Amino acid sequence: MDSPFNFSNKHGHNQIKICVSGAAETGHCGLNALDKAKELGREIARQGIVLVTGATTGFPLWVAMGTKEAGGVSIGFSPAASEKEHVEVYKLPVDYMDLIIYTGFGYPGRDLLLTRSVDGVICGCGRIGTIHEFTVAFEDDKAIGIYEGPWEMGNELKEILEKSHRPNNKIVSGDDPKKLVEDILAVIKREKVAEYKTDNGGGRESVV
Repeated sequence: MDSPFNFSNKHGHNQIKICVSGAAETGHCGLNALDKAKELGREIARQGIVLVTGATTGFPLWVAMGTKEAGGVSIGFSPAASEKEHVEVYKLPVDYMDLIIYTGFGYPGRDLLLTRSVDGVICGCGRIGTIHEFTVAFEDDKAIGIYEGPWEMGNELKEILEKSHRPNNKIVSGDDPKKLVEDILAVIKREKVAEYKTDNGGGRESVV
């Protein structure tokens, strides 16, 4: 069967990347939360999207498990400066990731690089770190998906939106992982740059 991942095109920039943000500790996430995380990861892989996470435990790790089970690609952005610091100081995993980028910027700086390196962000069960990644993505005008489930974060993010006094037409939500991924993908594709070509003056122009 052909791979859904588009790594062979002549430009190499058409591959969609989505960050999944979520809590490293999932005791508050409710029943079946980790199963829902894994199914989200599987759906990301099925739709040919590269998963990007904060290279952490909990919800993002289970999403990565689902992505790898479905034959997908998983990339992590670590707060640590090295693999040794990642494992020994931050106590973070190296499993279920094809590539880990060691930022050395701690959690707040990692969050900025993480969300800016992707086309969209999906927020699942989370805590304050997920809110931080959500607000950074919002300010950067990213496509955002709110993954609803047996946890509080979905309603909390919607409340933030209601009180933000900032309209945003790039946010989708839902509890069906297949539809949620399809919906955020549609938002991303509205503005995705397909290729660059040379104009008659010798410069470059984007084609969306």
